[in-house]
Amino acid sequence: MTRINGKAASSESNTEQLPNCITVVGRGVPSNFEFSVAGDIEMISDNPVEEATVVTKNAVEGSIDVGVQRFRFSGELANIHVTDWNGMKGGESPSTPTIHVDYGTPGR
Repeated sequence: MTRINGKAASSESNTEQLPNCITVVGRGVPSNFEFSVAGDIEMISDNPVEEATVVTKNAVEGSIDVGVQRFRFSGELANIHVTDWNGMKGGESPSTPTIHVDYGTPGR
């Protein structure tokens, strides 16, 4: 279950308060991702099996192998790190997840 400051997060985001979107796409290999934003963030999930750990109200740490995980956020993207199954950083490994950042996206 996704948690924000120890509380379960809603699967529906308020697009006025969280107008931006980060999409993490797995490439079939277990990988880890971390990112932080200069605002608030919450996970969007159509499938309750998808999990990510929201470390604080503005940082996410999670893993993915296949599929897609989406997050809505306010502010700007501050930091991002992705690694594949053996710790190789994004850009050095074709197995790290693809990250898409969209600013001002409508609710989906």
